[in-house]
Amino acid sequence: MAPTVSLAVLALVALVAPGLGVAPGCDYPAHRWCSSRDTAVACQVESRCPSLPRPAAAPVQLSLYYESLCPACREFLVTKLFSTWLLLPEEMLNITLVPYGNAQVGAGPPGAAGSPRSRRPRSDRLVPQERNVSGKLDFKCQHGPEECLGNMMEACLMHEAKNFSTYFPVIFCLESGSSVTKNLEACLQIYAPEVDSGRVTACMQGDTGVALMHHNAQMTDALEPPHQYVPWITVNGKHTDELQAQAEASLLGLVCHLYQGEKPEACGGSKAPKLPAGCRR
Repeated sequence: MAPTVSLAVLALVALVAPGLGVAPGCDYPAHRWCSSRDTAVACQVESRCPSLPRPAAAPVQLSLYYESLCPACREFLVTKLFSTWLLLPEEMLNITLVPYGNAQVGAGPPGAAGSPRSRRPRSDRLVPQERNVSGKLDFKCQHGPEECLGNMMEACLMHEAKNFSTYFPVIFCLESGSSVTKNLEACLQIYAPEVDSGRVTACMQGDTGVALMHHNAQMTDALEPPHQYVPWITVNGKHTDELQAQAEASLLGLVCHLYQGEKPEACGGSKAPKLPAGCRR
């Protein structure tokens, strides 16, 4: 019995090569022209191979600038960011976490721990979080020394764990618990037992932790426009009031709307949220 050739391949041959004019770099038989993207490109038939998978789309880039004890930061990270990350494939969303936060007014009281969003103080005289004291960097945090400890703990955790999928569940555990700074050992045992808590502690007590916080300070200070509050969210390198509002209202819908590749099932019923009628600052 003679071998059968699909109608699609026969049609492709008829369309591509009147007189069998095959592309110079094509050394493949006609039935293999659509077998892979590289082959289709070599044979100049890519547009006629509908079964080929689409090229991978760039992930949506989201950066979260936050404070470890800011109530609104903790709520966004725990209820919006972590759940969205769990629902979407890793190639769709790339997250950068920058624990550092706001400046503080003079010697006044730190920002109220119960305030929903931690704003930069409005004053002619701002005392930066990062100060050079006798040749050594010192950090002053909006919600007090414990927040400085929490910020550095999470920065050192990222440094030691390396992999986002390893350290993000631990940070979720810390931020969703009763104490950000006292549950490191327990959270590591649950989510990342391969990470040595002793190395995280050593980072926090040494020069590495200071260097990591200095780096986060530089990243935060370089924001354009400058941040006015935390959580401060940038999407694909940009911050606008509209993007911030959409991320806080429906992060999953926003990411699904912006992603240019094939949408997963999790995006099926999600839509980019509309801004409420009214005036945002």
